[in-house]
Amino acid sequence: MKKFIVLLIIATGLLVLSCSEKKSDRFVFLTTPVWTTDTLLSDGVDASGPLQLLGKFKGDARFYEDGTGYFGKYKGEWMFSVDEKNLTIMTDSLPIPIVADIRELTKSSLKITTSVPNPLNLTDPFDIRMTFKAR
Repeated sequence: MKKFIVLLIIATGLLVLSCSEKKSDRFVFLTTPVWTTDTLLSDGVDASGPLQLLGKFKGDARFYEDGTGYFGKYKGEWMFSVDEKNLTIMTDSLPIPIVADIRELTKSSLKITTSVPNPLNLTDPFDIRMTFKAR
């Protein structure tokens, strides 16, 4: 009977381990470091100043494994697209979620691009490029 219980415990442990979800490299690359902004560009021009379009994104960003995080002065949630080629950032501080294309994601570099509406000219959105370095 003791052998049966030991075998049952071992089998249960192996079952739990085999069912646990393996994290992709991209997930690990995104969630491991604290990211520091390198460049924050709107239409090719620096927009990282205090009163500029991307000023509140300046600083550190952290993507926690549970889908929460902080992005400069913003706090909120994030998620990958199914293929992990897009990153969505949601926060109560922004009127719409930011859905960005991931141009580069390595253990030391994160580069994303997106377009956001220009409230002064809805037919000409802002083209955004944000680059981060792992700290």
